[in-house]
Amino acid sequence: MERKRTSRSFIAWSLVYVSALAGCATTGGEDNVQRATQGPTADEIYMARFVGDYGRLPTFEESTAFRADLEDRVSGYLTSHPDIATSERASQFRFHRRVAVGMSREEVRLLLGAPLTTTGDPLVMAQAARQFWASVGQRAKEMWTYPGRWYLYFDGDRLVDLTVTGKEPL
Repeated sequence: MERKRTSRSFIAWSLVYVSALAGCATTGGEDNVQRATQGPTADEIYMARFVGDYGRLPTFEESTAFRADLEDRVSGYLTSHPDIATSERASQFRFHRRVAVGMSREEVRLLLGAPLTTTGDPLVMAQAARQFWASVGQRAKEMWTYPGRWYLYFDGDRLVDLTVTGKEPL
């Protein structure tokens, strides 16, 4: 009985998530670029990649396997980096599973996986950042692109800025 209730709950939340994705895709507008200090969660990127790759939502078992693997990676990372494990940033990993300005490349990859694309071309980065390029471009040396039109900007090893295109106001 418990498994049936959990499966129904997962299906219900999945439908809400897909509806939200569809709403963002249709009402956000191509030119709606926002600047943020926090980016997508690991779950958001996982779901977007999965739907993009397979054309369907992941099963309960697939989602559970993803979350278990992520938990193992996060625990291993925090164990090997005790300075972060005892900092305020640890909650970004343990609970929120969300990237934020100030994280290292390794931390971003740990949560979101490999980017779809990377570039150091200032023209491409300026096009993604649009009206925010004057500020973003002061420190951005490289840009990583993720599903959901998230653009993460790095200066050396640090995430220094984020923009997202086509979403309702954050």
